[in-house]
Formats: sequence, structure tokens, C-alpha cells
Amino acid sequence: MRGRALLVTGLMLVTAAACSQETGPADSLVARAVGSNKLTIGIRYDQPGLSQRTVDGRYVGFDVDVAKYVAGELGVDADHITWHDSRPSSRETDITSGITDLIVATYSITEKRKQVVNFAGPYFDTGQDLLVRLRSTDITGPENLNGRKLCAVGGTTSAVQVRDKFAQAVQLVEYPRYQDCVTALLAEQVDAVTTDDVILAGYVAQNPELLRVVGKPFSAEKYGVGLRKGDNEGRAAVARAIQKMIASGDWLESLNRNIGPSGYRIPAPPQVTEQ
Repeated sequence: MRGRALLVTGLMLVTAAACSQETGPADSLVARAVGSNKLTIGIRYDQPGLSQRTVDGRYVGFDVDVAKYVAGELGVDADHITWHDSRPSSRETDITSGITDLIVATYSITEKRKQVVNFAGPYFDTGQDLLVRLRSTDITGPENLNGRKLCAVGGTTSAVQVRDKFAQAVQLVEYPRYQDCVTALLAEQVDAVTTDDVILAGYVAQNPELLRVVGKPFSAEKYGVGLRKGDNEGRAAVARAIQKMIASGDWLESLNRNIGPSGYRIPAPPQVTEQ
């Protein structure tokens, strides 16, 4: 408790100094966390192992653990977090409109997105892959998808990347949630699902007798924590929290607990920058 009190006091001093010198926005993440002792954090509700709302109303997964850790370092306890389901198509709007204070939702850092929001991180490195039915042995990579139906979630760039770089004749299908794509795959309405391999691994863990990940990543993705554009103070504070989570061992412990059971190979910790 004494450590937390000192941290919050320190954050208040930093915020006051920043405001007096007009070096940061008055509504920075740090100021909001200290002033209200609450945060609204955007996550996904439907990504097993990463970010999921359970039937009994709990929020579990690696992204959830990252969000809680960052909030704790900003002085906000887990029971003062309001969770918001931030879908890929609404993530930027959720931040810019003030619906959320942070987004921790397998949010890949891209140059286009950095024009709209700030990123802190990365907190995880991954790569795009394909989810197929267990018996679909003829799909060994994205180049095999010409003439086939490929499912992805609307608002992501995954399916378009496959079409533009590997299979110009692929038929793209979009649904609002990954679970919808997985359901369509199991019903043989689509031939494959694409997104980051760590997301796909969670669905394999739920249906190991029916699904598999191809296992040949064909992109490099870096997950970052999204926050309001121009909030450099908040970005630096979140980056420090991520660095501390990695150094403390909590980062690896969360991954082993949430992702490890799927058989997914846990990557090395990323090099955290403030983006």
C-alpha cells in the first residue's frame, strides 16, 4: 500500500509539473487515472487466451492481464476498470471519441494508425497465419488460397494482405467477430480464417480435434497499447509499465498460463519503445 501511495503521489507531481509547464494535455491519461481513480479500457470479448468475457462475467486472458498491470502502475485498481468491447472497426473511434482511455486488444502498430492514435509498446510480437480444418492438408500457406474463401474480421487488414501479396483470386469474407469466422470454417462455409497466429491458437485450443494453425507466419505484427494522439506523458507512463511487467516476470507468467496450454511457442519479450 505504501508503494502504491508513493507511486500515485509521484504521478500527481509529474502531472502537475507537466500542466504548469504546458508540456502535455490537461486531460492526459496520467491525470485522468490519478484524478478519478478509474479507467475505461478497450479489450476484445471473444479471443480465447488473450481477451475473453466468460459466461460468469469475468474478463480473462493475456491482454486483460496487461491492461490490469498498466492500470495498476497508473494507480488504478482492477475493480475500478470499466471494460469495453473494442472491435477492430471501432478502435480508433473508441480512443478519439473518449469512449475508452486505453485499447489493449491485439492492436497492431501501423504507420496509418499512428496518424490517429498514440501507441505504447510493443508488448507482444506475433505474425499472421491461417486457421484451417484439421483435414485441409492442401492448404499449406496463403499462396494456396486462389479460388477459395478466406474469412477475416471487418476493420482488420489481414485478408486484404493475403489477397494483395499472395492470392489475388481469393474470395474475401468478413464477419464482425473471429468466433463468427471460426463457426463458418467449421460449417465449411469458408476455407480458412486469417489473423495473427496467437489469436488463432486460442481457437485451436478449443477445438483441437477439428482445427489447426498452418504454422507458417507470413507477416510481422507488433501489439501496442493505444491511447489518445498527442498524449506523450501517458504514452511514456504506459511504456514504463510494460517494461516493468516484462522485467518482473509477470509478462511471461501470464503468457504461460493463458496461451501455453494451446501449444503455442511463446516468443521472446519485445523491445519496448514509446512509438
